[in-house]
Amino acid sequence: MQIIRDFQFIEPEDRGASVAIGNFDGVHLGHQSVIELARNAEPNAPLGVMTFEPHPREYFAPDAPPFRLMRGNARAHRLEKLGVQKLYELPFNAALAGLSPEAFARNVICDGLGLSHIVVGADFCFGKGRSGTPQDLINFGRELGFGVTIAPLMERSDNVVSSTAIRTALSEGRPRDAATMLGHWHRIEGEVVGGEQRGRELGFPTANMSKEGLHPPKFGVYAVLVDVLDGPHQGSYRGAASVGTRPMFHGEVPNIETFLFDFSGDLYGTTLSVGLVDYLRPEMTFANLDGLISQMDDDCARARKILANP
Repeated sequence: MQIIRDFQFIEPEDRGASVAIGNFDGVHLGHQSVIELARNAEPNAPLGVMTFEPHPREYFAPDAPPFRLMRGNARAHRLEKLGVQKLYELPFNAALAGLSPEAFARNVICDGLGLSHIVVGADFCFGKGRSGTPQDLINFGRELGFGVTIAPLMERSDNVVSSTAIRTALSEGRPRDAATMLGHWHRIEGEVVGGEQRGRELGFPTANMSKEGLHPPKFGVYAVLVDVLDGPHQGSYRGAASVGTRPMFHGEVPNIETFLFDFSGDLYGTTLSVGLVDYLRPEMTFANLDGLISQMDDDCARARKILANP
């Protein structure tokens, strides 16, 4: 998959794609259906996705609590798995935010990227002040020469499939419900960083990752499926992970610490993708380290049983 970040200077071969437009946070089933419509609208055109970095919500409210389900690199990995050939990841800045709906259609979609067809969700808004509507896109497409498809919102029997509903499920410790809407396990992806090595001292060496900028799932311990994406230990593993602030050790900054079953090796500097399968228990404090170790043994035994048939 090719990632293109400039709509003003683009190679001729990168024009003419059929593109799904949106933020695609989580790349859930609704997003996947929009991408599939783009694939089918112009079968002979390259399949593309146009998205924005940072997320417009981050741009307009930088001090708001973290809400993203995935960072940009994790989103790119997921889109590549879906067969997306061209990812137009446009920098969301003052210039782009200030474009009128017509200027966005003309300068970005038509003259800039030369898109042959675009697909957006029924709730898509664009242009300065989010004033552009899907019907506006249809009108601009007729004038400027690109096709437009409006994708209906995807619904389950009990809810609309949305990033908001997925965040709610994760906040309530329901990762399987989130996975039902995502079409895949919710994954936290990031680089393994150095920690205080308390896990190693307790007999449970963990791979530590930052959760900065991401929506926090319910704090506690999870059964997880782990992909090591690079390095000498690249592959898939099972494990248990703790998400939270480590109250036993008076932690303050939330992170994720993952113990890989039946693994021995150095993961520092590698990238992990940790899929949350089941919520096992909340964060707890213990009277002593022996109590903590006993509980961790129980957590791992439960996780092994769950992951034997996830």
